[in-house]
Amino acid sequence: MNQFHIVLIEPEIPPNTGNIARLCAATGASLHLVGKLGFSLDDRYLKRAGLDYWDKVDLHRWESLDELYVGYPQRRFWYLTTRAETSCYCEELYQPGDFLVFGKETAGLPRELLDANPERCLTVPMPGKVRSLNLSNAVAVVLYEALRQTGALDTV
Repeated sequence: MNQFHIVLIEPEIPPNTGNIARLCAATGASLHLVGKLGFSLDDRYLKRAGLDYWDKVDLHRWESLDELYVGYPQRRFWYLTTRAETSCYCEELYQPGDFLVFGKETAGLPRELLDANPERCLTVPMPGKVRSLNLSNAVAVVLYEALRQTGALDTV
């Protein structure tokens, strides 16, 4: 079983997804791409950002989030958003096999998804004057915290 699963819902920018794929290859996380992509999986910028690590990525493609839920019915899903009321990504207790779900770069996760899962919504605090982090940076911050909390980095 992979330690963690990164879920990108309708990612739009090829280099972000390529960077995240490389992160997944480096950490052993699975990458799940959900819904309509803003690029082709053959995009040269996507391939370039992932370098020559694509064969090391456990990549899954899903038409919808519901389809993903059916594929993993007993798993926990955490929804990362700038709109979470209180829960900081670093305060939760992650478990191996958890799914970390991120929305598209321009809109984030759908409001109805967040409203249906308020106890599972997490945020990365940003004391500066920006609305959000770059998607690949946010994924890296959260994934490495989850790995730290579960002791996965202790053997490195």
